[in-house]
Amino acid sequence: MRAHEAGALHGDIGSRGPAWLRPPADVNALVPQLWPGNTARGADGALTVAGLDVRDIAAEFGTPLYVLDEDDLRARCRAFRDAFSADDVYYAGKAFLCRAVVRMIAEEGLFLDVCSGGELAVALAAGMPPERIGFHGNNKSVAELSRALEAGVGRIIVDSFTELDRLTALARERGVRPGVLIRVTVGVEAHTHEFIATAHEDQKFGFSLAGGSALAAALRVLDEGVLELRGLHSHIGSQIFDTSGFEVSARRVLTLQAQIRDARGVQLPELDLGGGFGIAYTSQDDPAVPQDLADRLRKIVEFECAAERLAVPRLSVEPGRAIVGPAVFTLYEVGTVKDVDGIRTYVSVDGGMSDNIRTALYDASYSATLASRASAAGPLLARVVGKHCESGDIVVKDEFLPADVQPGDLVAVPGTGAYCRSMASNYNHVPRPGVVAVRNGRARLIVRPETEEDLLALDVG
Repeated sequence: MRAHEAGALHGDIGSRGPAWLRPPADVNALVPQLWPGNTARGADGALTVAGLDVRDIAAEFGTPLYVLDEDDLRARCRAFRDAFSADDVYYAGKAFLCRAVVRMIAEEGLFLDVCSGGELAVALAAGMPPERIGFHGNNKSVAELSRALEAGVGRIIVDSFTELDRLTALARERGVRPGVLIRVTVGVEAHTHEFIATAHEDQKFGFSLAGGSALAAALRVLDEGVLELRGLHSHIGSQIFDTSGFEVSARRVLTLQAQIRDARGVQLPELDLGGGFGIAYTSQDDPAVPQDLADRLRKIVEFECAAERLAVPRLSVEPGRAIVGPAVFTLYEVGTVKDVDGIRTYVSVDGGMSDNIRTALYDASYSATLASRASAAGPLLARVVGKHCESGDIVVKDEFLPADVQPGDLVAVPGTGAYCRSMASNYNHVPRPGVVAVRNGRARLIVRPETEEDLLALDVG
């Protein structure tokens, strides 16, 4: 959905749309905040990224395809690194992880956050220094914790008493003293989808602040002396634009830190406020820039520390979506265009919910544009859908495309770098797309597309 449109497109609307929805003045226009920084239209109207025509990219690598603007991703890494120059920035690998991206974020000075043994394996294989890795997860296995200890992972975010006991036993057995943070459930209702809000009381993550388990966990670590308690951790959710939730979270976590100080005379040196910073998926989204986020979060922490008479701890944040999300768009080929009795026009592409489950799972909104050419046709309000056997297989719920969109056209959907490839599936036995990184007019494959042979290789029956 483009910047000149009158409002957000939510829910089910017909081909004419509600009264406030107006077609764009130029259906070929690109809204800058939705696209990677090096995206433009060429002389003949086709989309280009870092100087490379998307038609050439599609011809070489096929579709569907995730296209990553490497310089854009690196610039976003630097923006966070510079904004939080006195603090630590952990890239949240769950958003999207592969060896090439690990190397990019490491070269730009970021730390890395992983939340499974598989993500840890990718990080180590890519050469990420283990002391720059943080390990999340609400159910880390003995094998995963053992590997983290053997590798020398810099910090482990402890999520439960079971894990605390498990990690303490492993550390004692190996004679090591890993750094840990206690994940605190602060009771904040983030303004986001219920499935990605993570700090309210009734959910699976962390130790409850209100119930007293967070304080009990911290005191246990200090009293046993096997693990090194470095600080507290709070993560309130994802795709958040309002910093008021972070303010409440910081206040409650620092109150807990003051209680720990009063109980044991120990002031913890670190505070992690998590990530979840929102990005622009449509023109209605207005995300903050990293410097503004840094200024606001520091001001919040400094104010609350002064109120509790605490020294200001070293702050860390965990952006994932905010770094990789806008740096990637997905390139599709149109297969069919179907007008359903004037009710709606469906533009079917060669991917769908297997490469972007977020629309079906979270009712997420996306934008789209005709990518292989410009068009002089008027705007058509269409629904971009996938090829899967589900009526909920929707990529973009409602978008204005040129009325002459036709089979064989390329359509690009921006903002797909986060949680699209990482949550992709083989539903209907559709191979997952590859990922191409583009820089200075050259494209390189960093995750190859799956093939039918890959699918059959796992079928040992």
